[in-house]
Amino acid sequence: MKIKAIIHPAEEGGYWAEVPALPGCITEGDTMDEVLFNLKDAIEGWLEVANNSQSVDSTAQIIEIAV
Repeated sequence: MKIKAIIHPAEEGGYWAEVPALPGCITEGDTMDEVLFNLKDAIEGWLEVANNSQSVDSTAQIIEIAV
């Protein structure tokens, strides 16, 4: 899966990043490598919480789709 993120320079140094498609998914890091590592972790955590918070009625089917 590929998802777009926006990386901004932070006023105090380093960087902060946001994922517009995932509301509230933000992170920061002192270096570009650190913010990229933290961004992957933030996205995975956001998606895990979103997947676990869905309730499904007894007639629904759950499928996985790779994009």
